[in-house]
Amino acid sequence: MNRKRTSKFKQGIFNPVNKDKYKGSSPILYRSSYEIKFMRWCDHNPAILTWGSESVIVPYQNPLTQRVSRYFVDFNITLKNKNGETKKYLIEIKPSVQTVPPIPTKNTRSLLRRQAEYVKNRAKWEAATQFATKKGSEFVVLTEKHLGL
Repeated sequence: MNRKRTSKFKQGIFNPVNKDKYKGSSPILYRSSYEIKFMRWCDHNPAILTWGSESVIVPYQNPLTQRVSRYFVDFNITLKNKNGETKKYLIEIKPSVQTVPPIPTKNTRSLLRRQAEYVKNRAKWEAATQFATKKGSEFVVLTEKHLGL
């Protein structure tokens, strides 16, 4: 099958070894090398009790359109920490450059696009933080720095 590549990021289908730990829909799609690395970590880490990919949907007010939109959080995990406590997390995977306000450049169109994406991401993350708190979990944004890339 010839798939048209629409992204500069590595994409594909992940097949877990520990299928019983995965709670979500199939096929499990990864949209970047960061996501597949995190999926492998979830699949092989004995502290991870369950994990899912894009299975939690958080409504948020899109500041660019002023409409309520749906944010599909990259991952949700349940883990047992070193103290034996069960903790739940909602996890977003992003390049670190997308987690800070964009640096002005001469390319105005590119800067405007990056600024709009940053504003939209901040709105998503605020909504996800509130959603997670209400559900007794924690929302975390992980970057390549956290993933050791």
